[in-house]
Amino acid sequence: MSQLFGPAANTIAKASLIGALALLIAGAGFGYHFVHSPYVTGVGVAVAQPVPYSHAQHVGDLGLDCRYCHTAVETSNSAGVPPTESCMGCHAQVAVESDALQPVRASLENDQPLAWVRVHDLADYVYFNHAIHVRQGIGCESCHGRIDRMPVVAKAESLQMIWCLDCHRNPAAYIRPRQAVFTMGYQPPIEQSVLGPQLVSEYGIESARLADCSVCHR
Repeated sequence: MSQLFGPAANTIAKASLIGALALLIAGAGFGYHFVHSPYVTGVGVAVAQPVPYSHAQHVGDLGLDCRYCHTAVETSNSAGVPPTESCMGCHAQVAVESDALQPVRASLENDQPLAWVRVHDLADYVYFNHAIHVRQGIGCESCHGRIDRMPVVAKAESLQMIWCLDCHRNPAAYIRPRQAVFTMGYQPPIEQSVLGPQLVSEYGIESARLADCSVCHR
């Protein structure tokens, strides 16, 4: 009786198994890089706004404090977006005829808020409180990047859970003095390895429980 499989069957079977394994590894690698890519995370993708507001100009060049526009950042879960009145606090006298600011003037005249587009938007199942992070010495640029260099705002970090956990598991590596929270380009006055643990203790941060699921998922 003739053989069911020819002499090359073993070679073909081995090649098929190797090919399938290679495809599996390649697929896993592609999936990993895809979920960490700007296409998914939005990192580095500038988001157009209804008014061409430049943080590089207002924060970097003019030195505007974050809290002038984001008034609730020290007291609320949300940093908030600036009301039209905040914009017009300056632009009632500065660049009053600018075409780029026509949406701002129209917003004031019609008593309709500007439709700012969210750049940093956490999932609904994640609890995040801006105020507690500010009070505990986490700088704006730690999450938002060098906003003072951005003509158009883009995410600097993925905001994925593993990124949050890096800080929650080791807050001493990221914490800074409270008076430096809004400082761009901050440099620690002494080695962070020395300053960090000191501030964690001084601010009463319970680092042992920060990685507990209930901290962010309530």
